[in-house]
Amino acid sequence: MIVTSTPVVLVTARFFDQQSVQALRERGFNVSNGCVAYDAVDNFITPQMHAALANARAWIAGIPPVSRQLLERYPNLRIIARRGVGYDTVDANAVKDLGRVLTITPGSNEATVADHTVGLMLAVGKKFMESHRKMQAGERSVVVGTELYRKTVGLVGLGRIARQVARRLKGFEVRLIAHDPFPDPRVAEELGVEHVSLDQLLKESDFISLHAPLTDGTRHLFNAQTLAQLKPAAIVVNTARGELVDDVALLAALKAGRLGGAGLDVLGSEHDPSLEEVTRELLALPNVVCTQHTGGSSHEGLQRANLLAAQCVIAALENLPIPPNCIVADGRSS
Repeated sequence: MIVTSTPVVLVTARFFDQQSVQALRERGFNVSNGCVAYDAVDNFITPQMHAALANARAWIAGIPPVSRQLLERYPNLRIIARRGVGYDTVDANAVKDLGRVLTITPGSNEATVADHTVGLMLAVGKKFMESHRKMQAGERSVVVGTELYRKTVGLVGLGRIARQVARRLKGFEVRLIAHDPFPDPRVAEELGVEHVSLDQLLKESDFISLHAPLTDGTRHLFNAQTLAQLKPAAIVVNTARGELVDDVALLAALKAGRLGGAGLDVLGSEHDPSLEEVTRELLALPNVVCTQHTGGSSHEGLQRANLLAAQCVIAALENLPIPPNCIVADGRSS
């Protein structure tokens, strides 16, 4: 393996802006995109990416699978800087075991995702998509939706993004309930949130918004059994991880009229191609609004996240302190 004298930083996270590229180049790093297009999703590793990884000291990544085998194959790769906060596609234990470092970019796109979440609540509740399609077809009949005002909103998880959603919802005078395995009474009091069991949240919520991390315990947390506990007019919004919801069960519930609708920024088909047909059927429903995992993608949020990821790389490669709260796994001192 030939390693270049100038440290190479592989950047495959989409929409990585020139300001952040320049920040890396000003520190003497050679920036490569591994032939990944500016607007492409790096959800699998291409031969061109493998070629770039052979010389890379750092990798600013979106959602590619980073396994122990991959890390062992590229021993010169010192840091994986995940642009975003989720890292379920990275083997964090292997990162630490092999003496590397894994970082995320907390705080950079939380406002963007929170805006998107409330937007999906409104879009589904007020039936924006159905109205739009009717007007496209030349129909002028009025579609009657439902208000967010003074409804009960259930937050599954009360982390940083969910807290920002809660703050935005105050203006709608909603009742806020939340289920979180690690409840913080101080935060709940500040936000006016009542902590409840998951069963209570499912039964009482008019809108349910998912903000849980993807773990073995939360995979398909919303399945046929849990969806059956929801109110018939309940609206499910997912801006977290597609695998939190069993899309097959969700589609069945929607088709049977057992749910009011769904707003989905993430879908199971993102990582499971066998679910593509399910996604197509969801998209065809009038009470479903889907976006392409763009909840965290605003110009402002991406710029913040890109620059923070670049700062993490600079710090790791120059043996400087990595920005606060960014380190997920660190095996450098092992």
